[in-house]
Amino acid sequence: MAGKSKNHIYAGFTSGLVSAVVLQPFDLLKTRVQQSNGKSMVQVIKSLNTPLDLWRGTLPSALRMSVGSAMYFTCLNTVREAVAGGRRLTVGDRSTSSLPKLTNTENLISGGLVRGTVGLLVMPITVIKVRYESSTYHYKSIVDAATSIYKHNGMRGFFYGWAATFARDAPYAGLYMLFYEQLKVALPSILFSDITTSSHSEKYYSSWSSAMINSVAAATSAGIATTCTNPFDTVKTRMQLAPKEYPNFLTSVKTIIQHEGIQALFRGLALRICRKACQAGISWCIYEDLVKRFERMNLPGPQL
Repeated sequence: MAGKSKNHIYAGFTSGLVSAVVLQPFDLLKTRVQQSNGKSMVQVIKSLNTPLDLWRGTLPSALRMSVGSAMYFTCLNTVREAVAGGRRLTVGDRSTSSLPKLTNTENLISGGLVRGTVGLLVMPITVIKVRYESSTYHYKSIVDAATSIYKHNGMRGFFYGWAATFARDAPYAGLYMLFYEQLKVALPSILFSDITTSSHSEKYYSSWSSAMINSVAAATSAGIATTCTNPFDTVKTRMQLAPKEYPNFLTSVKTIIQHEGIQALFRGLALRICRKACQAGISWCIYEDLVKRFERMNLPGPQL
């Protein structure tokens, strides 16, 4: 079990790190569009000094995503293994994944609980990231951001927006896992017309087929889950950027709707869908491929 855990830690860390660095521009633009100044994406882009400004906040993003993904994937697999018990693929089944197979309800609950919990654990990094990415604050460095937050708000400043974060992350992950696992079963016959008539002597589909199926399933599932949970993301961002104006979840929702209309809760949705869909496609594809490779090689994973 220890060896398997290392596999998931390494695969999760790598997938999170790669997706964070590649997709940081989407995250920065999304944060600034969700600010209360009402700027459009075009206006935000024009306000940047250089293209490199799109990667402002990459360090906390990479730290949050790599560590968070390692924790999430490892804990998720542990929970899914415990829930699945001894269930395995039946004879003749083929899969794109070596992960445990659960029912729809089990996928929904396990994904939501694990993601919500991990989101709270990495909350301090998230707050620093959001503050550093925004144009509201002008921190000189990550250390300056952390020091300023602690000086003005104390330790609780690192947990502003925790309720909105949990309300966003838990439903998002639950819905994501539900659709992701269903799509991985449905997509093979849709994407590859001859895949169901090929030999079933192999336990898994080829690496290329698996990557295609997992990426499409991940991106589609992320798009659906993101749309459903975007209002919580907008509220979370406002609470972390202006805690005095948006002191708690319910007050924040009321303030946003009163002053900007209900459509403001979906501000930044297009950017978030692009980022989440790409992030899911990249991270889950890398994660599942690495886990399968370790299993095929019968290796305990890199030494930590």
